[in-house]
Amino acid sequence: MEQYTKTERNTVKRVPKRGHYDKATVYEVLDAGFIAHVGFSIDGQPFVIPTAYGRKGDQIYLHGATTSRLIQHLQGGAPVCFTVTFVDGIVLARSVFHHSVNYRSAVVFGKARLATEDEKMDALEVVTDQIHKGRWQEARLPNAKEMKATAVLVVDIEQASAKIRMGGPSDDKPDYDLPIWAGVIPMTTVYGKPIVDEVLPDDIPMPPSVEKFA
Repeated sequence: MEQYTKTERNTVKRVPKRGHYDKATVYEVLDAGFIAHVGFSIDGQPFVIPTAYGRKGDQIYLHGATTSRLIQHLQGGAPVCFTVTFVDGIVLARSVFHHSVNYRSAVVFGKARLATEDEKMDALEVVTDQIHKGRWQEARLPNAKEMKATAVLVVDIEQASAKIRMGGPSDDKPDYDLPIWAGVIPMTTVYGKPIVDEVLPDDIPMPPSVEKFA
């Protein structure tokens, strides 16, 4: 099983038994979503920007306007920290101190570069299909003007780790005798029924990538 090397930068310090460094687990968390928070620093001022992403192999693709602060700063190879988190449940313990959440998270470290013109279209397909698989094949592709206004960053994953909590509450032994309810309230992402654009002609059928939500 391929592992990311553990160093001071990516080692899970708090509850280390929840840390995972194998690529399979890290990728499983990354592939489950499409919105990440990208952290970077400019002249000592930290910024954390939520943005859509796509993963292919050991690379993360981020896209945005060529004029955006994130693109402008990171394209020069500045260090970047990239995080993805899912909350799977609220853990209610008998004591307030031991309340928690069940979660899956991944933290990625690396440096970004601008995608070449040859890479851009493929990278945008990866991002689009990470958001909604199959949509790239159904919609109009970017034209020359749109491609010129869009930049794609390629982040080569240098190091990463995942952190996962599962299960019920962990109370102090004396608290198990208290008459207080304890347990987990699960949380899941639920997609609703597709809402048709009000100006869409009636004779345009729902595409395969959307039908599964109907």
